[in-house]
Amino acid sequence: MKTRLLEVRLNVLFRGLGLAFLLTHLAPMPEGLGAAGAQVTQSPSPLSDMPVREVTVFKDGHAFVLHSGTVPVNRDGDVILDYLPRPVIGTFWPFSSDNRARLTSVVADRHRVSVDRTAITLRELMEANVGRAVIIREQGPSGVMEYPATILDVPAQSADEQETLDPTGPGGRVEVKGNIVLLQTASEVKVVAIERILGLGFPDNYDGLLPRGEFRGMLTLNLDWGGGTGRDADVGLLYLQRGIRWIPNYKVEIDGDGRAVVRLQATLVNELADLDDVTTHLVIGVPRFVFQDTPDPMALQETAAELSQYFRQGSQTAQGFSNALMTQVGFAYEAEGLRQDMAPAGPGGETGPEVVGSAENEDLFVFTVEHVTLKKGQRMVLPVAEYEMDYRDVFALSIPFTPPPEVWRNFNAGRQSEMAQILGAPKVMHKIRLTNDGDHPLTTAPALILANDRLLAQGMMRYAAPGAEVDLEITNAVDIQVKKKDNETGRVPNATVWQGDQYGRVDLGGTITLTSYRDEPLTVEVVRHVLGNVVSAARDGEIEMVNLFEDPSFSQGAGPFPTWWGWFSWPWWWHHFNSVGRITWTVDLEPSEPMELAYTWNYFWR
Repeated sequence: MKTRLLEVRLNVLFRGLGLAFLLTHLAPMPEGLGAAGAQVTQSPSPLSDMPVREVTVFKDGHAFVLHSGTVPVNRDGDVILDYLPRPVIGTFWPFSSDNRARLTSVVADRHRVSVDRTAITLRELMEANVGRAVIIREQGPSGVMEYPATILDVPAQSADEQETLDPTGPGGRVEVKGNIVLLQTASEVKVVAIERILGLGFPDNYDGLLPRGEFRGMLTLNLDWGGGTGRDADVGLLYLQRGIRWIPNYKVEIDGDGRAVVRLQATLVNELADLDDVTTHLVIGVPRFVFQDTPDPMALQETAAELSQYFRQGSQTAQGFSNALMTQVGFAYEAEGLRQDMAPAGPGGETGPEVVGSAENEDLFVFTVEHVTLKKGQRMVLPVAEYEMDYRDVFALSIPFTPPPEVWRNFNAGRQSEMAQILGAPKVMHKIRLTNDGDHPLTTAPALILANDRLLAQGMMRYAAPGAEVDLEITNAVDIQVKKKDNETGRVPNATVWQGDQYGRVDLGGTITLTSYRDEPLTVEVVRHVLGNVVSAARDGEIEMVNLFEDPSFSQGAGPFPTWWGWFSWPWWWHHFNSVGRITWTVDLEPSEPMELAYTWNYFWR
């Protein structure tokens, strides 16, 4: 009778608060319910039972992942995986390799599972110790009160209760916690706000673990056993997802006699899943993934996964070594090689990663590394390939064009000073030109250049297909002196008429004088751009007019025009008469003998 009376009093007390709870000391807890009444499911087979077998890694952070293995089935003969990948739409392909079972469908869903967590707050400790005797330290009106009590309940609205109250609401709800605790004292059932409790004392043992129902994404692979069943099934997943990236880098050792040893190593960044003895394919470059920014609905992801700076599209590391940085072939993708063999790696006795070869298919290239073990969040550096190549020393001078005086005087003093710093004194750059006589392309990557075990420089290796050449910059050739001089040679008023308007022509001439103070003869490649129309070039200079719309090489900047181009509002008629001219020389310099390169050009002005 006392028990019934207590239950009625408590129901009346909390009816106004809109709280429903279960008195754990009055009735046994139904099987499958947590402390707050959350329905939980049996824990599925963990992903470790179906590990990653192979992964194809691209430079932009995408990875083509193969999971496969023999996984236990449930009572219905289906496989449940506690794992939801975040694939690119159209790239999620589950399969069954078991001859006994045919894959009929795959369902992605969120299930509530029971997980034991360490109680780290007063509320969690009280939830974990419902029914135990405790010493309560409570902040009262006149000070701290201390009294013995038994924890009856810490009320909360379970997810099942919310769905019952509002069946049309969204699914996947979590329990709503209150801010009160029910305490059985010697004289009454006391309702105390949790924030008033300052501490707990346990006269006897206590539970430090709290079973919690939480939502987890799961995959259910529905299998048709043809009337029979089995204890396990051989199944797998294939998908494309961002999360593993490889960053190539080179070390180039030159001997001073025209031979270079080029070593390629890879830095692996893994933020996707644990890799354990996995066969890894490193692809040079990135093929085109049209829907790479569209997640597959099977991911059930409302927000994208948070990855490090190495995977962010706007970061320098993400873009610095992508396929966009190719100077040998305009707007082309780097050639890559992808071996399509996806058979699981066989057992081996090696204790670390081993490069076992490379392959080519169509326009794609790949290096295959076996026995890679790398946990999620770890990084790894491993050697990939080594080549011997021919090289030669190259000295190059590139001089950009300057704005005409009519434009220059429209700049303020600050911009004129900035312009002088941008243009500066031209200098000859010492480079080495490698000939890629190997079977694989050289990819865009940082390159360390050494000679006789001494560091010379770090440069950027550009893409070079087999048989092509690529330049690596070393440093300014300070022992080659450059003098540039430009003069106006004349003006022709009313040189031409267009649409009734008269335009004058400004004629100019310039010289570039090179003097080498090295002990040996050398060859210098000189490129001079001018704003206007080239008329002549001495010493067999090659003259060409640049296509402003398709050839941005004249800008020497990130865009199609120099940085200062937007500082002036160019007249609408400018490009009708004027373009950008390029003059190219290849000259041999003898020690201490000046070489003069003369040229003339003009531009029209109104």
